[in-house]
Amino acid sequence: MKSPIPDYLQAVLENARSITGGAPASYIETLAKADTSKMAVALAMVDGNLYSVGDDRVEFSMQSISKAFVYAMAIEDVGLPKVLDKIGVEPSGDAFNHLSLERGTNRPVNPMINAGAITAHSLLKGRTAEERTERVLRGLSLLAGRPLRVDEEVYQAELRSADRNMAIGYMLKAAGVVTGDPQEIVRGYIRQCAVTANVRDLALMAATLSNGGVHPVTGARVIPQASVRQVLSVMTTCGMYDAAGDWVSNVGIPAKSGVAGGIIGALPGQVGIATFSPNLDERGNSVRGVAICEKLSRDMGLHMMDVSQIAGATVRTAVATIVAGESEPEHPNRQREVIIFNLRGAVRFPGSERLSRALVRELGAADPKDPGSGRYAGACAVVISLRDVYSLNVVARRILLESIERLAVEERTVVVVDPTGVLQLDESIAMGRASRARVVKSETEARDYIGGKGCSAVLIQDGW
Repeated sequence: MKSPIPDYLQAVLENARSITGGAPASYIETLAKADTSKMAVALAMVDGNLYSVGDDRVEFSMQSISKAFVYAMAIEDVGLPKVLDKIGVEPSGDAFNHLSLERGTNRPVNPMINAGAITAHSLLKGRTAEERTERVLRGLSLLAGRPLRVDEEVYQAELRSADRNMAIGYMLKAAGVVTGDPQEIVRGYIRQCAVTANVRDLALMAATLSNGGVHPVTGARVIPQASVRQVLSVMTTCGMYDAAGDWVSNVGIPAKSGVAGGIIGALPGQVGIATFSPNLDERGNSVRGVAICEKLSRDMGLHMMDVSQIAGATVRTAVATIVAGESEPEHPNRQREVIIFNLRGAVRFPGSERLSRALVRELGAADPKDPGSGRYAGACAVVISLRDVYSLNVVARRILLESIERLAVEERTVVVVDPTGVLQLDESIAMGRASRARVVKSETEARDYIGGKGCSAVLIQDGW
């Protein structure tokens, strides 16, 4: 069985492909020549599982996406009080390259506009632009889980059009916000923006924020937890420039965009998202990327203010051996194994993804790189218990149904225990073409269907 999630992501991507508005960033020569047909989306779960479709290996410069992570590095290097003394946290309502400082304090309004990001870069450990760039590359590479690099062509192109950023640097110097050579600081900031990544990298970086600063794959703490809270808070209110209000209302995920066409979103405790498409709207955000994120948020119930389903979901796996009953002592499934997947709580995308992944791992072919995978490929039946589930959102139901259908198409016996009808299916039309699937009200009905009337089962618990 294959996971249905990549197919869903591919459908979302293709749906957004028809959007033709916007244009690449014209003020940076290299970005202006971007291939606008390129598109990609990636999801990284907080336990490290990664899904990506489209042009997911195409690298592009991070641009302003780097601001969120360098802000975290500045907090780590000099402490939050000093950072707050230099950079505010209020939404600006202005374009990202606006030349303005906060009235009364002369601070940049927030770290997600250029003035604030240049200031954050100046606070990093390092006396020269080269040392600060090395600090940035080291930190971003840890977040991506692989070495990243500076695209020198993008850097040189951006440097040639850096008059406005240089003006911001001198403004910050005149206001006493930064010390040192403003040209050198701005050059370092531009190199920071020219660091390249792909959506897989960015999704893992976002998932590190979602996971409280712990990298989902390596398990290393990359960002202190207190810094994560600060960064996500500012991303929520300021990450999408002067479109922040629309974004919070429509998408509701802490996010950051970049003018090369990337967007990241980090939903605490659940998932990191990354999209890529070079065409930008008038606010500097990827047109297709915004549409993809709106679709994902709507389908998956990812809006952080959506409190319709509060509790999280868990998935537990158990294995049982069928013991035939007296009425059918020679039942063909006697002494055979049944694998049982129990879902609990309010099941949203992360819960259904967990189940889908468990099904693929336990019932698919053995993978030499994943000891234990394929252990129950020969199970005589698959039981999915929804007894302890009290709600399924739209995308969780869709993924669950698609998973059940794919199992049945593989000619597996599938039984769904659904005593309260949370799956919202009439048993007579339960699974469409999935003729071997059955919906029952209790575990007893499931056992009788699999092993014959009066059979029993010996359970072997196995946590997933």
